[in-house]
Amino acid sequence: MKKTVITFKDAKQNGEKLTVLTAYDYPSAKLADLCGIDALLVGDSLGMVCLGYENTLRVTMQDMLHHTKAVSRGTQNALVIADMPFMSYQASVYDAVKNAGSLVQEGGAHAVKLEGGAEVLDAVRAIVKAQIPVMGHVGLTPQSINMFGGFKVQGREREKAGMLVEAVKALEDAGAFAVVLECIPKELAKEITKSVSIPTIGIGAGAYCDGQVLVWHDMLGIYSDIKPKFVKSYANAGEVIKSGISKYINEVREGIFPGDDYSY
Repeated sequence: MKKTVITFKDAKQNGEKLTVLTAYDYPSAKLADLCGIDALLVGDSLGMVCLGYENTLRVTMQDMLHHTKAVSRGTQNALVIADMPFMSYQASVYDAVKNAGSLVQEGGAHAVKLEGGAEVLDAVRAIVKAQIPVMGHVGLTPQSINMFGGFKVQGREREKAGMLVEAVKALEDAGAFAVVLECIPKELAKEITKSVSIPTIGIGAGAYCDGQVLVWHDMLGIYSDIKPKFVKSYANAGEVIKSGISKYINEVREGIFPGDDYSY
């Protein structure tokens, strides 16, 4: 069945866990969709795992549109959520609505995701008013990495924890259909999850969230430049790929490939 924002709402009400993965191209989207994933997030993390940047800040709208189009073409049932990249919504509400509209109209996304709390509420309200579903994102927000001074757990201090709780409540009031909680203590995630009626999707936020999201390349063991504590590798695809490439190189050099079976 086609997954929608109503799927997220119903899952929260029924106590059913939601599954989300990032995807950046047609084949990965198709594979995850066939497995029954609830949602695919076209994350600006593509800057790191696909484009080789040290963080997400250099990802552009053109990058996001390119990858969102590919993912949407490979998806039949999952909800496709596109990240709004750095400076695509911070400068003005007009920019936020226009760029969100592009990700839906041109990219084929069903929803968009914004990072931040109080500072993005006007943008969230305007995008929702334009009939585009919005997912929030609080805690460790990678687009604010220069303000945080690195990839660090957020919300450990009482005051900051309280601010995160209020931020999620404000996002709910602004019309967000769900919110990502990244790199926060599990007990804080539990408190937030209980305090709102919209689903919380955790990444490094413990088991009390209403769902979980991981990066495709992380959970399949393909990307090894950075491995946070919260990443669990469910396959060692990186080694399988390297093994296949090595065998190909050896067979070509030794004259084994292509043999008669692979020739006309």
